[in-house]
Amino acid sequence: MSSTVTIDRQAETSKGKTIQPLWVRIVHWINAVAMILMIMSGWQIYNASPLFANLHFSHSITLGGWLGGALLWHFAAMWLLMVNGLVYLTVGLATGRFRRKLLPISAGGVIGDVKAALTGHLSHADLTTYNQVQKLLYAGIIIVGIVVVLSGLAIWKPVQLQYLTALFGGYAVARYIHFACMAAIVGFLVVHVALAVLVPKSLRAMIIGR
Repeated sequence: MSSTVTIDRQAETSKGKTIQPLWVRIVHWINAVAMILMIMSGWQIYNASPLFANLHFSHSITLGGWLGGALLWHFAAMWLLMVNGLVYLTVGLATGRFRRKLLPISAGGVIGDVKAALTGHLSHADLTTYNQVQKLLYAGIIIVGIVVVLSGLAIWKPVQLQYLTALFGGYAVARYIHFACMAAIVGFLVVHVALAVLVPKSLRAMIIGR
């Protein structure tokens, strides 16, 4: 295990070499595909039984064509997201990457980095180190990802997983929680893509590692 940690650290800190290890890049892009599939098919499922009377997703941005087709896409993407997510969590914890990359997070640090970003003084020179806002967003989206999967399971199997469904406050409440997590993920993706456009070298690092 120590050798794995050493390799991961060397990959992150070696100037001019790998910034994002290969395993991070692989799970990142698989997660991206799985999330997009789940969101688009989820919107089609939502349209069949809306939570909000004035909210309906255009057919052009949904996946599946109808409820049955959307469910097939949603379940297929769900397994992809779950398996890939477990790999990401396991390797991230085992190598100590989460601890090094995402901790510590402080309220003062987040506020300071937000102010720096709003005034155009937030540095992106060192891609091996996350600023406080990035740490908060990445740690937060991991938690949201776990909750969205669990709430989805509670909705999918409310009888077989009745204790999990009850933990979310029942089937109806679990649907709202699932929707809120979806909205949070969409918001994260919008910010994530915007930052990748503003700092293109970060996108390059996630594609080729350097």
